[in-house]
Amino acid sequence: MDISSFMAGLSIAVQPINIIWIILGGFLGTIVGMLPGLGPATAVAVLIPITFGMDPVSAIILMAAIYYGAMYGGSRSSILLNTPGDGSAIAATFDGYPMAKKGQAGQALAISAIASFIGGLIAVIGFVFLAEPLAAFALEFGPAEYFLLMLLTLSAIVALSVGKMVKGFLAMMIGLALSTVGIDTQTGVYRFTMGIPQLSEGIDFLIVIIGVYAIGEVLYNFLNIDDQKKEKKKVGKVWFSKDQWKRSRWPILRSGPIGFLVGVLPGAGGSIASMIGYTTEKQISKKPEEFGEGAPEGLAAPESANNAASVGAMIPLLTMGIPGSGTTAVMLGALIMLGLRPGPLLFQQQPETAWALINSMFLGNIALVIINILLVGVLVKVLDTPAKILYPMIVLLAFIGTYTLSYSTIDFFLLLIFGLFGLMMKVLDIPIAPLVLALIVGVDMEQNFRMAVLSSNGSLGVFFQSGVSITLLILTILSLFYPLIIKLVKRKSDKLSDDEQVYKSS
Repeated sequence: MDISSFMAGLSIAVQPINIIWIILGGFLGTIVGMLPGLGPATAVAVLIPITFGMDPVSAIILMAAIYYGAMYGGSRSSILLNTPGDGSAIAATFDGYPMAKKGQAGQALAISAIASFIGGLIAVIGFVFLAEPLAAFALEFGPAEYFLLMLLTLSAIVALSVGKMVKGFLAMMIGLALSTVGIDTQTGVYRFTMGIPQLSEGIDFLIVIIGVYAIGEVLYNFLNIDDQKKEKKKVGKVWFSKDQWKRSRWPILRSGPIGFLVGVLPGAGGSIASMIGYTTEKQISKKPEEFGEGAPEGLAAPESANNAASVGAMIPLLTMGIPGSGTTAVMLGALIMLGLRPGPLLFQQQPETAWALINSMFLGNIALVIINILLVGVLVKVLDTPAKILYPMIVLLAFIGTYTLSYSTIDFFLLLIFGLFGLMMKVLDIPIAPLVLALIVGVDMEQNFRMAVLSSNGSLGVFFQSGVSITLLILTILSLFYPLIIKLVKRKSDKLSDDEQVYKSS
């Protein structure tokens, strides 16, 4: 770690304006993240207009704060309403809601906030030691390696669409198709523009992102607006007992590193990290029967893991320019628009930017734990906002943000089209993340493939020449078979468990 770059980044992060952005981003992210149906990707997409005209360093600090702020907020509605804000907060319902039903809502909220805080700090420390080595390693990549890395990212996120691999693959192909619209930069040929001049530069990925996430989510929630019943809970004392802390501290410390490592993997994300954290603790617990009945460690473990995963997902984004999740894909699109290109050269050419972000994460986690404990009463009242008021406000923000991209009315039509498309994907249960990732990396993926093939005079052997390429190919194949491997392992463990039961009964 370069100490001078670290200190330069710290001096930027502690500037008053950036402290304000950290607090504002964390607060807004918490609010959007705690609203059922809206998650961190939607939070970043809806709040992108705030970053227009901002300094790129301040913009990335703000978006990162919104991201992990939404991870904090996702568990608020899980605990109080048994309705997770997003997929990564599902595990918080298992024991968080039973605690609330027992009159321990305030204690559950406090455990969640502290677990998220510690998990986030563990991940930031990991970030400090891993970011530069990974960036240096990524500098060795050529066009062939970058193409295969992007292929691995796409295959991983499709494979992790558990039970929906075919739908995930379809979404990925649609995203890649959308990325080809516009002028081919190598030949100058117009592709799929349908004679519309505004499409000559391609479809702005931010329009697609805001459409499928913000508009699509709002339309889907409007369809179910009458089914959304609000159940008020008394918060009570917002702190936990000594016994609850004793039961939670080691699960928090174990789940933080697990979540961080899972978050670094392209396509994994907070949902998988939180589930792994929860199941790991349940398996090693001396009281597994209490899980699902309000066990504090059953809430602490997934909360530590999912917040650590959100920090881990920033590593492939910043060091390789590869979004590791749907949210970081949204962030990548916004950062490119602001003129900041994440990748291995970021630590070489703009080290103060990278280290300013890392230092802001330390500060952001401190700000968020204060916000989520001291302002619990205010945050809970957000859940009482009528959906018929809240969702039109989100739509208004989406339209304002879209118009300010290029001040073109055709963007409105595109936004509506992709909003309806996002609604269709939700109704048909088609995962959105593969589409977004494919759209973001599609152009670079195509260009790197063509450059690699041209450099080898048309031979595909260029993709098998280096150890890195072969490793990436093997990982891509393994990622495609990941669901099958997990299924076989689970079936084998279930069979062993059944055999053990039969042996005990005999």
